[in-house]
Amino acid sequence: MPHRLHLPRGSSHDDLDAVVVTPESAGWTYCGLRILELGPGEERHLDGGESEAFVLPLSGSATVGCEGARFELAGRRNVFAGPTDFAYLPAGSGATVASEGGGRFAIGSAVASRRGEPVHVAADEVEVEVRGAGASTRQVNNFLAPEAFAGADKISAIEVITPAGNWSSYPPHRHEEERPGEAILEEIYYYELAPETRAERQMGRGFGFHRLYDPDRDLDLCEEVRHGDVVLIPHGYHGPAMTAPGYDMYYLCVLAGPGSERTLACSDDPAHAAVRPSWEELEPDPRVPMAG
Repeated sequence: MPHRLHLPRGSSHDDLDAVVVTPESAGWTYCGLRILELGPGEERHLDGGESEAFVLPLSGSATVGCEGARFELAGRRNVFAGPTDFAYLPAGSGATVASEGGGRFAIGSAVASRRGEPVHVAADEVEVEVRGAGASTRQVNNFLAPEAFAGADKISAIEVITPAGNWSSYPPHRHEEERPGEAILEEIYYYELAPETRAERQMGRGFGFHRLYDPDRDLDLCEEVRHGDVVLIPHGYHGPAMTAPGYDMYYLCVLAGPGSERTLACSDDPAHAAVRPSWEELEPDPRVPMAG
């Protein structure tokens, strides 16, 4: 049986969507995530309530309407085809997402105390970072990181692409204390692996593993993750996220917490902190950045 913090695709669904996480279902205060799967010509209304949100195309394009604004999201073929444009929706605003050709769209959300404005951010404005080296190399699309987007109140989000066989979210780190170099943050990981290709159909659906542990609270998780799975991070050291040879891994991280300033500050597990300096002697994996 999966651990309670590991939600295989379909296990967190409601009557509309296969992936649905709310603060209530997660047992925390801020973070939420919904993956819309729209058929050609379909439309969905979003009731933001007290939560701010973003609309991020995973595959396909969409039109987003919010408070009189209308954004045409060009989107992308799939999550491995490079960064995409996205829409930010302020708290207290309803919105409509429509897709002429159909597609999958991530709706990340966080309970907010300050109201912003609806914004469309183009794909070429998204910073792409190559992080780590050697088998720890990964690509980070900092689309809604605090330093990249200042218009949000609580929510932050990044995309991570890990080449087949590599380790990501490494060394293990946590963000559960308010202190210099660390902040209190809830976090959702949403995974996609190995897009549908002929080679993948021959090998079988991709898979990876997610590690989460907290010795102080008797938490020790190492779960196999597949396309559409979610892992919740309420506390503890998380990482690595490992992907099997033959399968590139994508994950979307949605984070929020009580701090007055948005930050992704975290503390490495001291047992593995020495890994970072070792990267200075290695070259980055040449497979990233991926852009299609």
